Amino acid sequence: MLAAAWLGRGSWGLLRGAARRRPGGGGARPLGGRPGAAAAAGGGRRGGGISCLPACAGPPRLLRAPAAVWRLLSGGAAPPEPPRERSAAEPCAELYENPWTIPNILSMARMGLAPVLGYLIVEENFSVALGVFVLAGVTDLLDGFIARNWANQKSALGSALDPLADKILISVLYVSLTCANLIPVPLTSMIILRDAALIAAVFYVRYKTLSPPRTLSRYFNPCYATAQLKPTFISKMNTAVQLILVAASLAAPVFNYVDSIYLQTLWCITAFTTVTSAYSYYHYGRKTVQVIKNK
Repeated sequence: MLAAAWLGRGSWGLLRGAARRRPGGGGARPLGGRPGAAAAAGGGRRGGGISCLPACAGPPRLLRAPAAVWRLLSGGAAPPEPPRERSAAEPCAELYENPWTIPNILSMARMGLAPVLGYLIVEENFSVALGVFVLAGVTDLLDGFIARNWANQKSALGSALDPLADKILISVLYVSLTCANLIPVPLTSMIILRDAALIAAVFYVRYKTLSPPRTLSRYFNPCYATAQLKPTFISKMNTAVQLILVAASLAAPVFNYVDSIYLQTLWCITAFTTVTSAYSYYHYGRKTVQVIKNK
């Protein structure tokens, strides 16, 4: 009898002590299932005295008796915290951005001009093709200018879309000009292989930087920005040289200098910058990719 009474009194003291040590301080809370305990402890008064509930507490909450029982059974260890649910406002691993910016629209328009240029060159309508090529060059200049001077028009998608549009345009132009016997086959093959390797690397980076679940809808969703590409300096120079060669080759049949030694020298310069650019991406590969971590 005495042992049972002593054990019961010790359990009651442990429960009350666990209730007093709740986070946020304050006095003990009444046991659940005793609706009149708060009034009895405070003498029926809402303020003053020893009140178990603050004035703004609202309806009385149950005592965390399961936590006290856990401490009793586990030798004083704290109960495990429940898993925290992710808030809807908490940022995701990727940056969700608007892809419909003016530079991105201009880059997509440049992609659309590529097959038009290819058709005009194959049909040997070089005068109109030269005019369309100038229009494509204007879109390239405009999208870069807008992205540099307006912060809300700059996007991670644009950092990949702009060079991708250039590579698609250049590849179509070089294949078409080779079919028209204006650019040698080895030079075109070299440029196509380099661009194909770079495009494959872009798809690989996209896959590696996309957080799970890696579904096709999320992979091809341009709103999920995962990485930003930074082309090397020699790569920018190579793109400029390749475009100069395209413009010179398009103008050659119009102004009758197809067999010019200067045009052939430009072939060699383009081949050199293409190889150097490919090596720069191989050597500085990781430095050209910036993974976006939205904190």
